[in-house]
Amino acid sequence: MKGPLFYSKILLFGEYGIIKDSKGLSIPYNFYKGALKIAETPDEKALASNASLARLADHIEQLVENDMDFPAFDIKSMRADVDAGMYFDSSIPQGYGVGSSGALVASIYDKYAINKITVLENLTREKLLILKDIFGKIESFFHGKSSGLDPLNSYLSLPILINSKEDIEPAGIPSQLATGNGAVFLLDSGVVGETAPMVNIFMENMKKEGFRKMLKEQFVKYTDSCVEDFLSGDVKGLFGNVKKLSGTVLDNFKPMIPAQFHELWKKGLDTGDYYLKLCGSGGGGYILGFTEDLPKAQKALKDYKLEVVYNF
Repeated sequence: MKGPLFYSKILLFGEYGIIKDSKGLSIPYNFYKGALKIAETPDEKALASNASLARLADHIEQLVENDMDFPAFDIKSMRADVDAGMYFDSSIPQGYGVGSSGALVASIYDKYAINKITVLENLTREKLLILKDIFGKIESFFHGKSSGLDPLNSYLSLPILINSKEDIEPAGIPSQLATGNGAVFLLDSGVVGETAPMVNIFMENMKKEGFRKMLKEQFVKYTDSCVEDFLSGDVKGLFGNVKKLSGTVLDNFKPMIPAQFHELWKKGLDTGDYYLKLCGSGGGGYILGFTEDLPKAQKALKDYKLEVVYNF
C-alpha cells in the first residue's frame, strides 16, 4: 500500500497574527512531501510513526464519538492498516515550521474520512471552513491547539489567503520569475522548534496591554500590508513592509528567535541585504528570508544553509 503524496507548506505571512485575525498567506512547498505506506521491514523511524498513528486513531475515535460536528471515519480500516505496520513516510522535517503534521493529517483524512469533501468539488468558503475545523481538531493531537490551516494547505495543494478566522479562500499568487533577483528563502537554524512552548509564551504576552497594542498597531498592520503587496505584485511596497515587520519581530518576539540569530537578524535590517521573519511559531526550525538581491543575500549568509522558495 502507498497513499497519495501530500506536500509541506510555508506560511509566508500571518504567524501569530492570525490568532488575532490578521491576514495570512500560506503556500504549498513541493520540495518536501509525505505519504502513508506499509513497510515490509520497518526501520526505527517507521516504527515510531506507526506507534504515533495508533494513538492518533484513538484521538480520532474519541472525536467521532464525542463531537457531533465531526464526520464519520473508517476507524476499523485505519486500525487494521496500523496493525499491518502503516506509517507516514515523509521527507518533511519535524519542528521546522513547514507543516509535517499537517501533511500527515491531510493524508489520514483523505484515506479514512467517510463522505469526505474532495479537492474536485466547488470549494465554497463554507466547505473550506468545515475542512479547516475538522483538520484543526485532528491536528490538536500534535500541538494541543491547531488552526487547521497547515493540513488544509497540504490537502488542497493551493495557496490559501486568510482574511480572518472565518474568511479563507484559495488565492492566486503572482507567477514566479525565473530571471528575478528578488527571492523568498528558507534559512536552516539547525535547531528543532516546538510549537506549544512558543504559543504559550505568546499567550502570556497577550495578557500585557503594551504587547496587545504593538500587535494591533504594528504587527498585524504590517502583516496585512505584506499580504496585500505580495498578492498585487507590489515588490517595492512589499520590501518596505517586510522590513518593518522584521524589525517589529526582533523587538517583540525575541524568545521565538534562536539566540544565535539575533545578530544576523539585525545585520539584515541594517544592511538591507535581506530581511528575516519567523516561519511558523519559531523557536528553531526554519527562518524565512526575503531579499531584493539574491546573490547579495547568498554572499551575506554564506555560512548558512539557504533554500530558495520563490523568485520575484
